[in-house]
Amino acid sequence: MELFYAYEVSGRFCRLDAEESGHCVRVLRHRAGDELDVFDGRGTLYHCRLTLPDPKGAEAEILSEQADWNAPSYHLTIGCCPTKNNDRFEWFVEKATELGVDRIVPLIGERSERKVYKTERAKRIALSAAKQSLKARVPEIAEPVSVKEFLQGDIPGLKLIAYCFEDSNAPRRSIQEVLGEARDITVLIGPEGDFSPEEARLALESGYIPIHLGPSRLRTETAAVTAVEAVYLNHII
Repeated sequence: MELFYAYEVSGRFCRLDAEESGHCVRVLRHRAGDELDVFDGRGTLYHCRLTLPDPKGAEAEILSEQADWNAPSYHLTIGCCPTKNNDRFEWFVEKATELGVDRIVPLIGERSERKVYKTERAKRIALSAAKQSLKARVPEIAEPVSVKEFLQGDIPGLKLIAYCFEDSNAPRRSIQEVLGEARDITVLIGPEGDFSPEEARLALESGYIPIHLGPSRLRTETAAVTAVEAVYLNHII
């Protein structure tokens, strides 16, 4: 199945940007009258007929539409500290999108080695991964925010923090134990040096439940993908 992303849906027409148009017309050689599947990045799939095969700005007439196409039955936010090696965080963005995530928030922690993160490339990776994994919804890549500022926000639903808690007696449960039937879930993943004790304390005071992801010591990006997969499997098995 070929999927094309429409940057604009207006009335009965979808419009593709230059990159998508070039791929559609020049690479795949679609012509006027060909039927295409187009998504808007917000969850709706449109079955269309190509009306303007312009490689710089193609347009297609909408024949039918399906809301919440291939959408998961839950809403998942992952707050994750970007890794020192940017490629590793981008790998997480790609794999999380393939599995199913609604919002990724780059967190800047007290122990973060990367204090600045630009989101433009991650947004492109998320769009590409959504197309590859047949999802009509592209996850939001939020602008970076400090861990403490994020914890001050009004976050609904089940709130989880993966933290070692080596400096406290806070009991931890496996993520599988606490997910249950929750449909609105937020999981926090710390940097290479973990969250600071102060950040962990603030998280507990804000209602976050401490969890572990198994006995192995995982890299930041591996832990984040493991959390996404745990939620995914919890709702399909």
